[in-house]
This record gives sequence, structure tokens and C-alpha cells, in this order.
Amino acid sequence: MKLYSIILSLLPVCGYAANDSISARVETEATFSGGDYAPFWLSANKYGMGSAEPNSFYLRAGADWNRGLRHGWKLGAGLDIAGGAGMTSKFWVQQAYVDVSWKMLNLSIGSKERISSPLEKNAELTSGWMTEGNNTRPIPQIRGEIREFYSLPFTGHWLALKGHLAYGAFLDGKWQEGFVQPGGYYTRDVKYHSKALMFRIGNKKKFPLEFEFGLHMATQFAGDKMKKLADGSSELVLDMPDGFRNYINAFFPSGGGSDTPWGEQVNVEGNMLGSWNFALNYYLGNWKFRVYLDHYFEDHSQMFWQYGRWKDGQLGIDITLPRNRWVSRVLWEGISTKDQSGPVLYDGFAGSFTDLQWSCGDSYFNHGIYNAWQYYGQAMGAPLLPGPAYNRDHSISFRSNRMKAQHIGLQGEPTEEWSWRVLASFARHWGTYGNPFDEVKRQFNGMAEVRFSPARLKNWGFKAAIGVDKGSVIGNGIGGSVGVQLKIKN
Repeated sequence: MKLYSIILSLLPVCGYAANDSISARVETEATFSGGDYAPFWLSANKYGMGSAEPNSFYLRAGADWNRGLRHGWKLGAGLDIAGGAGMTSKFWVQQAYVDVSWKMLNLSIGSKERISSPLEKNAELTSGWMTEGNNTRPIPQIRGEIREFYSLPFTGHWLALKGHLAYGAFLDGKWQEGFVQPGGYYTRDVKYHSKALMFRIGNKKKFPLEFEFGLHMATQFAGDKMKKLADGSSELVLDMPDGFRNYINAFFPSGGGSDTPWGEQVNVEGNMLGSWNFALNYYLGNWKFRVYLDHYFEDHSQMFWQYGRWKDGQLGIDITLPRNRWVSRVLWEGISTKDQSGPVLYDGFAGSFTDLQWSCGDSYFNHGIYNAWQYYGQAMGAPLLPGPAYNRDHSISFRSNRMKAQHIGLQGEPTEEWSWRVLASFARHWGTYGNPFDEVKRQFNGMAEVRFSPARLKNWGFKAAIGVDKGSVIGNGIGGSVGVQLKIKN
């Protein structure tokens, strides 16, 4: 209670009003395990608060403030700092943001734990989002958005939409420089762009079926490509332009210009990728059935059906059960990134082989200039593709991006004080088209977690988990984690 009293004592100085709401929290978690890495599901999908290191510890503290104003206006702000051992940093700012909202519109500035994808999934059970999810630290950005579906009144509330537009910056250049070995490449000062638009057709008050569809795209652009030298210093390999035109090119997207010395930039500005999102919801009494497709693509390959039917992406089924003491949610996902437009495809040729256009081997999450779609060593999307943090050669790349996996998640709330969840994933890996594995490698990742929120200590929460990995991709390991959180709201 001392922490809460201190915060309340500062509120008059900050202009605290009666209609303000503020929450404060302190949280700590420790992970301990055997093996080269921590069990996968003890570290993944935690907004970068997990670590691939076998043993780690963190302590974080933060507060959020919100105020409702007249005529539908709202203000909000938050600050969340953390430090620890066995993490990618000893000290860092996890969140620091300001939100200004008017009715359904919101402008958010700073770093905030948010999921960029417009496709709703159960964050506690899903294996992740194909393009952007909750696997990495928040990227600082300026973001305009409609967060939740806004129902259009003139359609009789049968059509709703949501979306966002954001520009930001990757801040892991120093981490990359320290991570790579001499002779390796890394990037710095890279910019970030993300946009999405999602529609929902249906009115569950009148008919129990809803259909959702939309597009999500993201881009890495600008920045510098660097090479680390034997003496520990670095040399500039390529200085990518970062003028106003490049921000426009990243939005549409369009080519970086024929004068760019790297061929990939002629196609689109920077590293462009994204996903088509579809979902179908069916309500039956107290049951809810949700089926979704998260189809991933890079550049123009696999964005449409130019190269045949879609074979890559994530298909999911999420079932919400009527309230009971045992199981509340059941989820299954099937993931494939094995096709990638095939090893060799072409649009056609005219006259001679010099006019042949090749479009093949997309090499998901890897890029010739920007190395990898990652942040502080973790995958920005599809966490079951292990990020650079799992590379023993310390390269900023995805060693295996051709994968097929099955994933299941279960959760329940036996009592108001106790809850649990179980995750299990089995994946087969083929490496990359450019560097395939000699044989198919297999990997199992599992976790069981319990949480306890005692009624007598209503502001406290405790959790404990055990994780198991077995396979030849990130190896074998077994370990556990324990965590404690104190959260107070006025």
C-alpha cells in the first residue's frame, strides 16, 4: 500500500481530478531451466519480457492514468520500466506513452504493449500472429487507430470496421551490434511502418453469425546496413534513404527507385510484408465458435493468387465454452510456412532468358538488406519460427523459416481464485530454401501454468509454470518460472 499512497500523494501536482483513474503495479518473474535455452513457452508471447537464456529474472514497475473529458474526449498516459538479469538489456523502458481519444478515434504516441494485427485471437492460448503480435518489446511509434470494431449506424449496425496507421522506429541497433560476431551484418536506425483495415459483417443481436475480413501490412525501411569488423568496430555497408518520399513509398508501397544499388528496393520500399485476415464467428447460446485464417505474404508474392492457391498461413479454431469449473476455452491452430511461392516460379519470358522474371523462395522473415523481421532477437511474427536469439552463430537471421506445426491451447477457471492454461506445439522444420537442413528436424514445446489471486489479498497475483522442450531445432530443455504481481487501482 505504500506504493499506492506515494502515487496518490503526487496526483494533485499532476492535476488529478475526481473522474481520473489510475493503476499502479509492481511485478517480478524468475525463470530457471536446464538446456541451452529456456523452455520456449516460458519466454514467447510476453511482449519481450521473456528471455531465451536458460536462467533469467526481471523486476518491473509502472502506472497508467486515464481521464474522461466532455464531448467524448479521453486522455491517457503510462510509464513502465524494467530491469533484470539474463535479459537482452539490464534496464529498459517497456512502456512510455500518451493517448488522446475522441469517441472511437485514438492517437497513441510512444511505446505501448499492443497487438498490431487487427485479427482477434486469444492472446493467452494462441501460438501468435503471423505478421505482428505480442512476442517482442513494443516498438515506439505514432499511431492513429480505431481500436475496436466501430459499428456503422447507417448500415443498421450490420457493418463495422477498425484499423490503424503507424510510423515508428526500431531501437535495437546497439543490441544487434553487440550480438553479432565479427564478419556479421546488422542494421541500425531502421524505421517502422504498419497499417491495417478490418471489416465485420453481421449483427449478432439479430443473427448469430459474423464474418470478418481485412488486410494488415508492415514495413522496415530507411536506416543503415553495417558490418562488424574483427577489431570490434563497424563499417557502413549501405545507407538507405530516409526522406519524406521514403515514408510515402512505405505507405503505398512503391519502389525505392532504380538508382538503389540493391535490387530488392526496386520492387518495394524496404522490407514489406503482411497478412490477409479472415474470421467467422458463430454464437450458439453460451457457446462461441470462432474460425480464423491468418495468411502471410512478403512483397507481392502470395499476396494474391498469382502463384496458385495459398498454402502458407495459420488456420485456427477457438471455442468458448459455457461457464463451468473445468475448461473455458479450447484452441487449435495449424501453421504452415513451407511453400513460400515454391523453390522456382516465373511469370513468363519474352524473347530471351534475360527477360525472365523469377519470383520464388520468398524466405519469410529474412531480407537481403534488413536481415530479419525481428526485434531484440525475437520474431515479430509467427513465434514458432525461432528468432536470432536462438542462433548459435549470432547471425541476425531466421535459420529455419520453412515449417509446419500443430498447436493446441486450453484454459480454465476452477474457482474465482485459481486459473490454469496449457500450451503444446509440435513442429517440423526444413530450414530455408537457400540453406536447407540435411533432414527434417522436429521440435516439441509444452507448458502448463497455474495462477492464484487470493481473495484475502485482492491486489496480489501469483503464478507458476513448468515448460518442456524436446527436439533438434532449439534443443531439449525443462524448467520453470514463478512470478508475483501487485496491482492497485483507485
